[in-house]
Amino acid sequence: MPATPAPPAPPCLMTVTGSTLVLAAPRRPARPPRRSPEGPYRRLFTLPGTRAFTAGNLIARLPMGMFGISAVMMIAGQRGSYALAGAVTATGLAATAFVAPLTARLVDRHGQARIAVPATLIAVLGSLSLVVCVALDAPAWTLFASYAATATTPNIGGMSRARWTLLLRGSPGAHHTAMSFEQAADEFCYMAGPVLAAFLCTAVFPEAGTLTGALLLLTGMLVFTAQRGTEPPPSGAPAARQPSPLRPLLPLLALFLCLGAVFGSMEVTSIAHLDARGLGAASGPVLALQAAGSCAAGLLYGTLRPRGLRGCLLAMAAAMTLPWAAASAGSLPLLAGALLLAGMATAPTMVTAMSEVHALAPEGRLNESMTLAVTAILTGIAAGSATAGAAVDHLGTTTPYALPATAALLAAASLATHTYPVRLSGTSQVP
Repeated sequence: MPATPAPPAPPCLMTVTGSTLVLAAPRRPARPPRRSPEGPYRRLFTLPGTRAFTAGNLIARLPMGMFGISAVMMIAGQRGSYALAGAVTATGLAATAFVAPLTARLVDRHGQARIAVPATLIAVLGSLSLVVCVALDAPAWTLFASYAATATTPNIGGMSRARWTLLLRGSPGAHHTAMSFEQAADEFCYMAGPVLAAFLCTAVFPEAGTLTGALLLLTGMLVFTAQRGTEPPPSGAPAARQPSPLRPLLPLLALFLCLGAVFGSMEVTSIAHLDARGLGAASGPVLALQAAGSCAAGLLYGTLRPRGLRGCLLAMAAAMTLPWAAASAGSLPLLAGALLLAGMATAPTMVTAMSEVHALAPEGRLNESMTLAVTAILTGIAAGSATAGAAVDHLGTTTPYALPATAALLAAASLATHTYPVRLSGTSQVP
């Protein structure tokens, strides 16, 4: 029987070193490095144009947390009147509630770049006019008129969410992640903005906060609107020919009003509570914990399955009782931890509620619909702040901590006769 031939030897490398013949074993092909699976947020920013418009969006959004406190510190510092400063900023808030939905309607109809850039220029000129009028000791009415002009500032968060909605149409899991990122960005800017404004107004000069905010707003808006490839197409139709967003959104607007009352009452009560105990300097860092908790929870929520709106509201109402309990115990560390946990319940509620706005907004009116929601929140903040201030004067600084939990329960009760399934945000984790 013939012998089976031996398998051929693997090729070897031969080299001669001096008088020695060296045989080298064949090299094994290198294994490709293992690639760690991409996270949901990394996948978002692989889409063309998303990094550029997000950079502009964040630059332009940061001043949203700067303008109010900058105006108060500048006017109070130069004119010596917090009453005047508060009245000027309140007038600006009232003007925003009226003008912002109209600006958003024009954005939907004519396009983001065509409307947002001139509207931003008007707002920036209003801020510059305020600085000049304060510096020149102009009559008080000029301060009101100047700050009211800033109401034309476009809803940059709404325009960014509209771009994500266009890019991720048909991908509900990715859309949920994008909305969670946007909510976390909101919380970060409202946490960092006041800190930056206070530093600029005190360490540089009183007008520095307003001037820096105006520069950031204009720069960010120009970067954002330059990304035309991700801009939603304008509807082009007159608003009269389109269904109004008010009717489908009315129950949700009542909910957003209550959510604003949660935020406004919690802020005023916490400031008063800490100030009454000689800890007024800790107000900023302690309140920043609430925003930090919401920011972190928003990013985490984007990687999870979205929850029902009623469940989020009930969880939020329960979390809002924690600061009340901590204030009753009289412990600053407990209050700081309670505010952190209360903040963590905020972002999931806001993300889920905003997803319902997306689902219910009429075709071609998305930015206007989101701006109406923001306007309702701002109105609720004003009402909550005023209610908490009156409660502090009459009931002390502990009992008013019941207001945020009550407002959250009212928000849940507003859904008693309405059911909003989470449609756009989807029900599955990001694939």
